[in-house]
Amino acid sequence: MPDVDGLREVVGVLREWQHEGAPMQLHPGDLGWFWRFGADATAAAVRTWSRDGRLLAIGLLDGATLLRMTTAPDAMRDEELARQVVADLNQPSLGALVAVEAPQGALVKDLLAEDGWKPGELRAPLSRDLTAPVREPGLRIETIGPEQAQVRVAMQRASFDRSTFTDERWHAMAGGAYSDARCLVGYDDQGSAVAAVTVWSAGPGRPGLLEPMGVHREHRGRGHGRAITLAAAAALRELGSSSATVCTASDNFAAVATYISAGFDPLPENPDFCRNA
Repeated sequence: MPDVDGLREVVGVLREWQHEGAPMQLHPGDLGWFWRFGADATAAAVRTWSRDGRLLAIGLLDGATLLRMTTAPDAMRDEELARQVVADLNQPSLGALVAVEAPQGALVKDLLAEDGWKPGELRAPLSRDLTAPVREPGLRIETIGPEQAQVRVAMQRASFDRSTFTDERWHAMAGGAYSDARCLVGYDDQGSAVAAVTVWSAGPGRPGLLEPMGVHREHRGRGHGRAITLAAAAALRELGSSSATVCTASDNFAAVATYISAGFDPLPENPDFCRNA
């Protein structure tokens, strides 16, 4: 794992690995959103693999049981790297690890299957091209700064039943890999905050990420999810992103339908690989 000072280097490398046409993969925004737990916790959750001083693979322990990882674009089928990653994933120090999320086509997945790991939860990646302007969302949209952090926090907690987001965690996130990110809140005609999203750019000409998006539980079923998703796509386009991407569980049918209604195209589903109990 990197030290805290090495985190920004990891994020920078991960930005360089994002490119159009690549399968959905770990994004710098994933690390940026995790940063809400603080720099030390984020550093402790990151795993890296290098050769000759060059980073070749990066993983994020998303909780105790799931590792989300990707590799350098030219190392997806690197056998030496893949075998080292799989060997490390079977170490006792990662004994609680039971699932790995890796990009479609990564050799790591083939070797995990050979080692007895089985396909698990299906992920549904979606993408929207940002070449053309995005239509107006139909909500009043505000970009949230430090002085409005409590609004974004309240929306997160109103959208996700088990959310642990706090003002302190918003400020921790904003102090991390947040320079090319935006928090947006949508307001309806009555002035009520009804939906929120955070978007993460990986730099001009690269895919951006929505993570997370939510609609207030008391304002669902009125098209606000579609509206805030359109606002997110527009914000990423303003930041220079080539596309907007998002990934959710395949069985989250309402979320998938919302993204499709906002112009996102489904990409091939991608399963986690799970260790036998």
